[in-house]
Amino acid sequence: MAGLTVSVIIVSRARPDALRQCLSAVAQLQYHPYEVVVVACPQGVAVTEETDVLRDLKCIAFDEANISAARNLGLTHAAGEIVAFIDDDAVPEPQWLHHLVAPAARSDVAAMGGYVRGRNGISFQYKARTLDSQGTPTEVEIDPLQATVLVPPKGRAIKTEGTNMAFRRDALIAIGGFDPAFRFYLDETDVNMRLARAGHATALVPLAQVHHGFAASAMRREDRAPRDLYEIGASWAVFQRKHMPKDVRTTHWRGVVDAERRRILAHMVAGRLEPRDVRRLMKRLREGYAEGQERKLSSTALARHAVLPFRPVNTGQRASRFTAVRGLRGRAAIEAAAKRVAQGSIETVLVMSFTALYHLVFFDPRGVWVQRGGLFGRANRDAPLFKLTTLSRRSKRERARIAAVRGLDDS
Repeated sequence: MAGLTVSVIIVSRARPDALRQCLSAVAQLQYHPYEVVVVACPQGVAVTEETDVLRDLKCIAFDEANISAARNLGLTHAAGEIVAFIDDDAVPEPQWLHHLVAPAARSDVAAMGGYVRGRNGISFQYKARTLDSQGTPTEVEIDPLQATVLVPPKGRAIKTEGTNMAFRRDALIAIGGFDPAFRFYLDETDVNMRLARAGHATALVPLAQVHHGFAASAMRREDRAPRDLYEIGASWAVFQRKHMPKDVRTTHWRGVVDAERRRILAHMVAGRLEPRDVRRLMKRLREGYAEGQERKLSSTALARHAVLPFRPVNTGQRASRFTAVRGLRGRAAIEAAAKRVAQGSIETVLVMSFTALYHLVFFDPRGVWVQRGGLFGRANRDAPLFKLTTLSRRSKRERARIAAVRGLDDS
């Protein structure tokens, strides 16, 4: 039975390899019906033209460094009842949309946010968070196995992460979409605050998971060291103007400056930045803040009806398979799994060595989910450092750990 129509919107700029990987994983989504809308620079457009995993996507050319404007452009072309956003340097689990969209069965839920795993494929970058009146996030504990619907008290909001969030299209249109004054940073935080102000509920969905790579960009390097803080400063100025009374802005800005300085110094101590970088970056932060005081705020109404009709992608229903092998057989197992992916399956290969190494999970460029680690090592980082077990028992445990997000049955 078909669910709500969903438009998956991906904004991509100067990261063609990351976009290619993202599209490969999006093609494995087990949800019906959904369409894919890519808003991309010329490099990204070329990727969509050459891809053979998603032939029916919508691609809109956009070559401006403004993620909010790009998302709004995607929104105007999206025809789904729900619009879901994922970054180009992220890959979704196959059951991502299945879990993320489910709370929309409740009419009071306007936004949905999932959990974000980091580069090792195990640890979480972001889980459940709320926002105070100054946009500061705070972690909250919720049921890890089911969605939790939250209605924030006055002045607060529920945080959704830009790389894993969804909204009712009509609700997002009604509040004006994303504000292009936020060219980078705080764009989704601003949306969260405005949705809360409008009285909407947000569902936080732990099983709606994506893996986020933090790929390099004009704003940060691959090691997450910042290249420029101008837009962060400008975004904070815009956020203050929209959401904070004047009498608290100076104190708040001092806190932002102190926090950014500490972050930069930590990178310097780790050897990722030089002392001269600290001075340059802090100067750029202050310059951005000054410019943000004058930046025009959005007042443009977005069209209620999509530019193009809904265009569902036809990826078909895929069987999800799980294979566990010892280390020496890993390469052959992955190659065999890649052939099955090409024939329409979802493949997970667990490769275990006779060690206590930590486990890593990644999405192979050939479309295979690969997990590597020691037979006696930890996957979840709060598990014991060493635990005696057998290949059969460990395989069963790891299969159960990912079953709900990967679409594996209970057998």
